[in-house]
Amino acid sequence: MIDNFSDAQVVRKAVRATEGGVVASQHKRAAQVGAQVLAAGGDAVDAAVATSFALGVVEPWMSGCMAGGAMVLWRAKEKMAQVVNFGMRSPRALKPEDYPLSGDGRSSDLFPWKAVVGDRNVQGATAVAVPGAVAGMALAHERYGRKRWQELLAPAVQLAQEGLLVDWYSGLVTASTARQLSLDPDAAAMFLDDGVFAKLGAWTSTSAQRLDQRQLAATLKQVAEGGPRAFYEGPVAQALARDIQAKGGCLSEEDLAAYRAEWAEPLTVPFRGGQVFAAPGLTGGPTFAQALKALEQGYTPSGKGPDAEAYVAMARALDAAFRTRLENMGDHESPQAPTCTTHFCVVDREGNLCAVTQTLLSIFGSRVVSPSTGLLLNNGIMWFDPEPGKPNSLAPDKRVLANYCPVAGVTGDGRQFALGASGGRKILGAVMQLSAFLIDHDMTLEEAFHQPRIDVSGSGAVTADRSLAPEIVQALAAAMPTTTARRTVFPLAFACPAGVLRDNGRNMGCTEIMSPWGDAVAEDA
Repeated sequence: MIDNFSDAQVVRKAVRATEGGVVASQHKRAAQVGAQVLAAGGDAVDAAVATSFALGVVEPWMSGCMAGGAMVLWRAKEKMAQVVNFGMRSPRALKPEDYPLSGDGRSSDLFPWKAVVGDRNVQGATAVAVPGAVAGMALAHERYGRKRWQELLAPAVQLAQEGLLVDWYSGLVTASTARQLSLDPDAAAMFLDDGVFAKLGAWTSTSAQRLDQRQLAATLKQVAEGGPRAFYEGPVAQALARDIQAKGGCLSEEDLAAYRAEWAEPLTVPFRGGQVFAAPGLTGGPTFAQALKALEQGYTPSGKGPDAEAYVAMARALDAAFRTRLENMGDHESPQAPTCTTHFCVVDREGNLCAVTQTLLSIFGSRVVSPSTGLLLNNGIMWFDPEPGKPNSLAPDKRVLANYCPVAGVTGDGRQFALGASGGRKILGAVMQLSAFLIDHDMTLEEAFHQPRIDVSGSGAVTADRSLAPEIVQALAAAMPTTTARRTVFPLAFACPAGVLRDNGRNMGCTEIMSPWGDAVAEDA
């Protein structure tokens, strides 16, 4: 009876249209920061920069200065999409022979690579790659920013000085990785009580417990006052490289100084009279594009909403696209991996859009903190296959292959949207389905985000939302092996998306309905 009652529960997030700009983020506090920038006359890119740095403070296990990712922009006046690629790179001094295979089965984390001795590619300073988030934000700001860099980082500095407010959800997330965090004294000091237990205030207490992020605040202040290159050159870079090398990693000052984010032409995917723009290269974009093209060729909407035929077509399109990805691009992440990324979207009053995904890769990255900077370090080296001779094998000074898939699009009737998600390989299917819900089925943003989804991400099987109609689940099962799962807060069987939409001069946003922190905030809220 309890099980049936759970299935009957309904969770909703309301979407309200406004003439003002909107930020949709996995953490409401970061969305508020971005919305305040829009209210002060900032461009969508200004809001994206402020939101990005704020997220690194209030959702530190997902992103931050040590993250990598991509931004897809839509410029309303020019009716043009652009991409900023700020993916991570491996250090120049990295030696593949320093990551010998252990012969003990598979890796302990996201990817089922052959295991490496001591999990050196997963855990600790040996797993740290050259980050790109600061350079990516800087590149977009240089071209489109209206507000001063220092002004945009000031809210993140203030948030770090206050420290992240610990609550039940932060405690849940931290507890899931407490054992690994306890292995690094600096990570344990920041996130754990007594070096063992997740920080979590007493449930009856009225006093708030906060993380000590004062060192992070000092670092952010240096980057705010010195400009973005102050992260890659000078005292911050010196301290960061020194800390990483002291803990056994090889990332150097030279690696940081040499890093550059890049402008790129988006992949343009015509779809049902509209267009969707995705990041190219070593991202989820090419796989997304293949799946969306296959969906258009393999299915014609009935006009009655996503029915069994629609879901089967989406499952088959995703399955074929992932087979190509796994065979040719070398990405073999476990489809059951936990979400470990953050995504947010912005639309401003003028209709400019930003879709931004940034990640440390694993949740809490390498589970190592740089004591001199207060930065939680990524584990981007895990993106590489440690086995030699593969398309994505580990090598020095090499761009990583990632799953993030931010997109912008225009529907056939002229609505503009930006979408993306966290959730590893689950991202691609979520973004494709949301795009199809908006374009194929003419859904509102609220309808699209509440519509049940499926996940097909490389295993040759379907995970279907348990709230889908029985006839849809039966049709999926007839086409492919199918199991059902609930849409829950933790762990996540499906991706965690965020998006914004502009319709006839009115803007709106929404986030994953089961995300307890996620929300869309309007500048006039």
